[in-house]
Amino acid sequence: MPIAVHYCLTVLIWGLTWTAIRLQVESAPVDISVFYRFVLAAAVTLGVLKLVRKLPRLTLAQHRWLVLQGLTLYSVNFLLIYRAAESMTSGLLAVVFSLAALFNAFNGWLLLRLAPNRRIYPAVALGVTGVALLFWNDLELGNARASAILFALAGTYWFSCGNLISLKVRAAEVSLLAGNAWAMFYGAVILGVWCLVKGVDWQLPAAPSFWGATLFLAIPGSIIAFYSYLTVIRVLGADRAGYATVLFPVVALSVSTWLEGFQWTTSAVIGAVLALLGNYVLFRKPVAPKAGATAS
Repeated sequence: MPIAVHYCLTVLIWGLTWTAIRLQVESAPVDISVFYRFVLAAAVTLGVLKLVRKLPRLTLAQHRWLVLQGLTLYSVNFLLIYRAAESMTSGLLAVVFSLAALFNAFNGWLLLRLAPNRRIYPAVALGVTGVALLFWNDLELGNARASAILFALAGTYWFSCGNLISLKVRAAEVSLLAGNAWAMFYGAVILGVWCLVKGVDWQLPAAPSFWGATLFLAIPGSIIAFYSYLTVIRVLGADRAGYATVLFPVVALSVSTWLEGFQWTTSAVIGAVLALLGNYVLFRKPVAPKAGATAS
């Protein structure tokens, strides 16, 4: 499958997950909602791979990296982001999370000594500005608790660390599907332990909307989207893959237009254009020098 398809799938599916998450947490506490999501995702992926005999034996060292991936991509990052959402607007949260591309570039340089793509900085500047304009009427920085902003930043940074750990999983020669399956399993275990420690009510929600949303978040939202996203990281690098976090709010608001009657203001339209322009800056092919041109 072309890498552009993986990138588009990531943006499209994660844009749709915003609505599904809202439906899910309306019927159950955040902690248990995330737990059910990854229990289901891990069970489906491990079960299918076992059924088709594509679940390889892994070494202890490989499992250690997968535990870290589960800790960063499939558990703690979601708890932090959802905690932030309890005390800050979705618009401000979207702006903070769109910094993931910048965090990816910084972490790649700091932890792996990978030189970031030079286009990442103007692209992220355009993208973050665009997301801010998209949610201009929803930005209430003065009313957001400092703890919520810190939770949002920590969750985004933790997610970024998981992006880099996925490269270590690749270096450990773990196949993407099997690696995701085990990482989601470990993420679910971590979430389960957290729910036990916190004393969360384990009663199964009765609302059909909860289970419909959970099914969507587990299979397209976790299995398919994370597979596509980590594929993009492996091919294009974490910094460029992270730009997907800038674009999926555009998809989310497009869906909201249809389902919830979101009104597109002038600032929102300009914001969407800037976010798409940042994507163009990041991925456009360099212009080949003209024949016979000489260096000045």
